[in-house]
Amino acid sequence: MSEKRSVLKERSLLFAIEIVKAYKILSTEKKEFVMSKQMLRSGTSIGANIREARNAESTNDFIHKYGIAQKECDETLYWLEILKETGYLNIDEYNKLTSEADQILKMIRSTILTVKQNKLLNK
Repeated sequence: MSEKRSVLKERSLLFAIEIVKAYKILSTEKKEFVMSKQMLRSGTSIGANIREARNAESTNDFIHKYGIAQKECDETLYWLEILKETGYLNIDEYNKLTSEADQILKMIRSTILTVKQNKLLNK
């Protein structure tokens, strides 16, 4: 499972970098500041929570931090959809970012389920 978490750590970092790049374009070229700032906060928070989970004080704490990462990822998908629907993100930009966010979300959910199952088995 640690290999999976390592992949997730790397992918969430790369995703955060893409979110920062998108934010720069949205704020400087398109002069959109509110929704893009929300996207920036939630999109960079995913990896931060995954990193925090490495230092969890317990299995429940680990699950909790991954749960926050899951919520932040879903929130990012929401902001991306609004930005697309309002014309700030073109379909290619939207598809690229949401495809990766969807994959990260699946990995987070899988990790949470695995840890919960292992916790039950080890009781």
